Amino acid sequence: MRPNTVKQAWHQDKMTYGGWLSIPSSFSAEVMAHQGFDWLCIDMQHGVIDYQVAVTMLQAIGTTETIPFVRVPWNEPGIIGKMLDAGAYGIIVPLVNSKEEAEAAVRASRYAPDGSRSYGPTRAAYYGGSGYASQANEEIACIPMIETTTALENLDDILSVPGIDAVYVGPADLSLTMGLPPRMDHDDERFESARTTIASKCRERGVTPGIHASAALASKHEVAGYRMITVSSDVGAMAGAASEHLQSLRDVDASGRPAYS
Repeated sequence: MRPNTVKQAWHQDKMTYGGWLSIPSSFSAEVMAHQGFDWLCIDMQHGVIDYQVAVTMLQAIGTTETIPFVRVPWNEPGIIGKMLDAGAYGIIVPLVNSKEEAEAAVRASRYAPDGSRSYGPTRAAYYGGSGYASQANEEIACIPMIETTTALENLDDILSVPGIDAVYVGPADLSLTMGLPPRMDHDDERFESARTTIASKCRERGVTPGIHASAALASKHEVAGYRMITVSSDVGAMAGAASEHLQSLRDVDASGRPAYS
């Protein structure tokens, strides 16, 4: 079976940088995959991506060495199994707030005897290659999201669940449950304490800490111990570059010089 190079890196305590995909396009996914990210996540929770397009995006990512993850809409075994059968090598599960919910995510991600995933890797067997059935439980990453104060209170119990490879911090939702604006980062002591506590407790348990972030925040999170960091997104990269290009021309126009020469 094709190895999950991201999980291999985590086992060696190496950094992995990822990109976030919200645009329903195999071509934009292909472009992002060719930039050299360790992993890309197709966002089916808040992105505007449905199942059929997600499959084509997985196919596009599969032309590169980048590992494909999917954030499913909810902690529900049907969609988790369906995206794994489509070829996702990791499942990010939103709003996991308890040990029981973490156990449910693991069960849906693993074949028996470790879980209850139904066998039928229709595309995954082509992407993963021979040995998929016997090795999928080891190669597929199960990644619950920690993004509420309730999850923080139950963090030790969540991290005790066998089969969790990483947790992924959703800073915007975590901020909201603390009564803060939904941002990637805050100076607020409660947020900062949560950010560092999650990383340290993960590392005590042998679970990789991950977080939704940006390139500007990556070094801060790396120092705290995070090894799965989102540093870019298709929407952000496109909007940011387009805005920068246009503004450079607006600035030239405002200076009284021609916008071309």
